[in-house]
Amino acid sequence: MLSRRSNAVLCTAISLFAFACEAGSNTSGGGPPVSNGGGGAGGAPQGAGPQGGTPSVGGGFSVGGMGQGGGVINCTPLGPDDDVDLDGFTPNQGDCEDCDPNRNPNALEVPTKEGERPYDEDCDDEIDEIDPAVVCDQAIDVDEMDPLAAARAIGLCKESTGPQDWGYVSAEWVMADGSPPPSDLTSAANFHRGHGFIDDFGPNVELREGESMLILSSGTGRRPTDPGYSSVNGFSKGYQGGFPQGFPKESPACPGSTTGSVNDPTGVEIVARTPSNATGFSFDFDFYTFEWPNYICSTYNDFFVAILDPIPMGQTDGNISFDSLGNPVSVNNALLQVCGCEGNPPNACFAGGKMFDCPLGNIELIGTGFGFDSGQFNGDHAATGWLRTTAPVPGGEEIKLRFAVHDSGDGVLDSSSLIDNFLWIAEPGTTVGTNPVPE
Repeated sequence: MLSRRSNAVLCTAISLFAFACEAGSNTSGGGPPVSNGGGGAGGAPQGAGPQGGTPSVGGGFSVGGMGQGGGVINCTPLGPDDDVDLDGFTPNQGDCEDCDPNRNPNALEVPTKEGERPYDEDCDDEIDEIDPAVVCDQAIDVDEMDPLAAARAIGLCKESTGPQDWGYVSAEWVMADGSPPPSDLTSAANFHRGHGFIDDFGPNVELREGESMLILSSGTGRRPTDPGYSSVNGFSKGYQGGFPQGFPKESPACPGSTTGSVNDPTGVEIVARTPSNATGFSFDFDFYTFEWPNYICSTYNDFFVAILDPIPMGQTDGNISFDSLGNPVSVNNALLQVCGCEGNPPNACFAGGKMFDCPLGNIELIGTGFGFDSGQFNGDHAATGWLRTTAPVPGGEEIKLRFAVHDSGDGVLDSSSLIDNFLWIAEPGTTVGTNPVPE
């Protein structure tokens, strides 16, 4: 018996400088590919920037481009044990160009744009090499308990071997506010049912890369066909948690609404070291909620959060996933485009007094527990479709990235998020933004 609604349906400081070496020295240039989490270059689609901008995701990196007209300094290489460009490496430690902080053993190899000069960014005596595709998320059980599997499942394959080597460092299961999971046995067991690893989500939602993706849920991180699944229409896990820093955030689209307390949060926090020439990263996610259509602009405003530390410049908190209207990714965000109702199409759907065109239709809801085929409340619920978040990072430093999902107001009518296709970006001008993944 439900308690309610039972009848309802980078670079470090040196990135401020552009290095131009004297005759005989090279500076970095490079082309427009993506380097994936496994260290190889990949061919991901171009990503849209925040609020309508269009910075290239995974594009090439140019030291001169970083200068942005800010002046040029001369560089004279010194001895084999000197670190002239302050990138943490001397020539004796493998730095193949000590006048360029973006060329060293801790850099990404960036294939060259047409018409530009090729360079060996990672100093391995190969130029524009494309490493064999690194797949590190094979055969992850749906109920795997090792949180490092979450890093691998989203596409962050390379493990850091130390302070001067990029890759994932550690991972842990956490609540939405970063605190540890509940300690009592029943709540802890329910918490861990909220994360899982899957290779599709119904017959119409495929992986973005590799062989597994991460699913986080305020219910169960499972498909209806997986062992341990409980229906997303009413699995209350029986524990509460705290808001992440900067939350609750009320959606501008719902003036006057107040978000309820955090219920049934499940999340993971990954610590990673960034490549020395990284300027940012991207990841893809797809948010599903059973709260649509009956609880739009209500206290039952479930959330997906992505919290980055260090906080991006210009922000008051670390949340990096929000829509073009400033709405956090929740039941009330403007990107719920996978949905359906009687008469749609061609007519729009209405929920919470708002119109939803449902331009992506309802096919992606089939087989997920969120669609009309689930038999729950005789109708469709909603999802965003695949979205891509980009965010800037300092090169050669350590970051923390926390993903979490939680119910608001109570623990029933759950929400889930798929996360996949993490990629480092090595192109100037990376900013925070979330937009639909280009076709």
